Amino acid sequence: MVYPDRPAALAPAGAAFPTAGAAPAEGLPIIRQYLRIAMRWRYVILGITAACVLLGLVVTLLMTPKYMAVTTVEISRESDKVTDFQGVQRDAGVADQEFYQTQYGLLKSRSLSERVALQMRLVDDPKFYEMFRVKSKLDAFQLVDGRYPAAGRATRQRIAGETLLKNVDVSPTRLSRLVDIGFTSPDPDFSAKVANAWADNFIQTNLERKIQATSYGRDLLQKQLAQLKDKLNESQRQLVGYASAEKIINLPSQSSDGKTTAERSIVADDLASLNTALSQATADRIQAQARFEQSGRAGASTEALRNQAINALRQKRAELAADYQRMMVQFEPGYPAAKAIQGQIDQLDRSIAREEGRVSGSLAADFREAQERESALKAKVEQLKTGYLDLRRRSIQYNIYQQEVDTNRALYDGLLQRFKEIGVAGGVGVNNISVVDPADVPQRPSSPRMLVNLALSLLAGLGLGALIAIALEQIDEAIADPGEVERRLGLPLLGSVPKLEHGTPTEALLDRKSEMFDAYLAVQTNLGFTTEHGVPRSFAVTSTRPAEGKSTTALALATTLARAHRKVILVDGDMRSPSIHHLGGVDHDHGLSNFLSGQDDIATLTFQMRDLGFTAMSAGPIPPNAAELLTGNRLALLIERLGEQYDHVVIDSPPVMGLADAPLIASRVEGVIYAVESHGIRTSMVKTALARLTSANARIIGGVLTKFVARKANYGYGYEYGYGYGRQGDKSASDA
Repeated sequence: MVYPDRPAALAPAGAAFPTAGAAPAEGLPIIRQYLRIAMRWRYVILGITAACVLLGLVVTLLMTPKYMAVTTVEISRESDKVTDFQGVQRDAGVADQEFYQTQYGLLKSRSLSERVALQMRLVDDPKFYEMFRVKSKLDAFQLVDGRYPAAGRATRQRIAGETLLKNVDVSPTRLSRLVDIGFTSPDPDFSAKVANAWADNFIQTNLERKIQATSYGRDLLQKQLAQLKDKLNESQRQLVGYASAEKIINLPSQSSDGKTTAERSIVADDLASLNTALSQATADRIQAQARFEQSGRAGASTEALRNQAINALRQKRAELAADYQRMMVQFEPGYPAAKAIQGQIDQLDRSIAREEGRVSGSLAADFREAQERESALKAKVEQLKTGYLDLRRRSIQYNIYQQEVDTNRALYDGLLQRFKEIGVAGGVGVNNISVVDPADVPQRPSSPRMLVNLALSLLAGLGLGALIAIALEQIDEAIADPGEVERRLGLPLLGSVPKLEHGTPTEALLDRKSEMFDAYLAVQTNLGFTTEHGVPRSFAVTSTRPAEGKSTTALALATTLARAHRKVILVDGDMRSPSIHHLGGVDHDHGLSNFLSGQDDIATLTFQMRDLGFTAMSAGPIPPNAAELLTGNRLALLIERLGEQYDHVVIDSPPVMGLADAPLIASRVEGVIYAVESHGIRTSMVKTALARLTSANARIIGGVLTKFVARKANYGYGYEYGYGYGRQGDKSASDA
């Protein structure tokens, strides 16, 4: 048989917290812990939740309806280009989110809100401040003849702008260039007007910023142009002055066939020309020299061979030489005709020689002329080289001045062109913001929303209730349910006993079908597993403080053991506040204190509890100091002698806190059963009491939760411990 209250493991002797089978609270799953807290404080959570929902309902009904009007605008990354001119501001990447975040910030700027307030004439409108419940004791809001004073206009403008800004909502549409500008107020017409005015003024301020930026750029360029112009003029004056001083004359650049020649000096041009002439003269001189040298070979020169007169003379001589040779065939050289022909030939030879001499003289003259011309050109070129090198030396500073002039002229021309472009672009209004959907007058209020507010109130109530429940759980140290005996105290749970609603404990124990009897029967059954020989032969029942149910527990365990056909004696160990004798209907003139004082006849000190079936011993006369009687060995002797006559000795021990009696008794018995009042004792006090018992080397068998009310338990115990003990008790008895 499985017992629901049976401990998983029991404490060894002397252990204060037998936790072998008891899981601490931290060992529970986190969901079960929170569920346990929620079930325990469910009425607190439900009450707080209901109060929050009711409060939310009341607040929602009392709220003034408000209307939101929304204007949708498109903010483009780049302006539509009316001209091809670039703007003054730098361009950014398409994915530059910094631009859009800046625009969103400008939409919620204070200057824009104050501009809207001025445009709509809200600064001096008392109805506007009344609509938004703006109340101030400042002099600026003191009406004089129904009007606000002009001196406080700046203050009212600031407050009006702040009021508008608090009711504006800027909501960018994700992954798009659209932005919703919403304004909320009690007046739907006013909301639509403000939303549209907000968008219009944002567009206007955007245009004004662009114009201001262009105007600033134009002014800056104009100043820079003036500076560069002065600088260019000064550099030109330096260049001309240096050229005049150094006598540097340069030819201006020329353009021909689409090519522009660089500026060149006269010396360089002369040197180039003379160098070309020198090259030609040298070539001519070489050619003349070659002809002259060739003329030295008689008749071999080219000019002689090409001369017509010489060629004619030679031809005539050849003819005469032919005639002379024919004549020599027939006649002697002295023949007159032959001699005449020979004279003609000699005359022709002299004429040819004279002509060849004249040709050679001409070649010599040409050669000398070429040499002289070459020498003259060489001298002139050398002179120009020297002059050119000197010019190069003097042109270093000239070139520096020239570069400065060119640089200043390029900067001036570039700025001048930029200035012209900005002047044209500044007159063209470009805008990258446009209204997509203007705000319409809202037909229904946007707030309050009943369902949303109630849902929020419900969530807030649940959250607040949960926080308060957790706080109460941390503050509350009372044992709420049987499981906490093991989790908080580390004691094996022997059983839980319901709170007796009607009658006396004796009457409940006499009724075998009562819930109390079934509960203690389960405790007695679990005691059978605490030792090797079953129920301990001697044990004491104690508690932290009085009225926790320890006496009832001792009485009930004695009764259940007696009904199990065991011979049991119940000893009233509380000699300071005895109670067992009342149940037997006797006095306490004879009892435990008598034996501890020296009386050895036990039979005279006991009486029979016939209706419950066991023997009892009262506390006896109240001694001056009960602790002194318990310190001796008489208590151990009594337990030993009673153990010889009875199967079980049950001692109703006094409470632990404040007294030394309970630890003294606990150290003499085989085990201690600890009674804990449900919902009545703090855990810290119980732990302190258990520590005292531990210091006395007492063996704490387990705990019994008394006065337990199922409906106050955390959850589930109405079923598990719900005391259908009429059936469970019979079953336990049969199994036992």
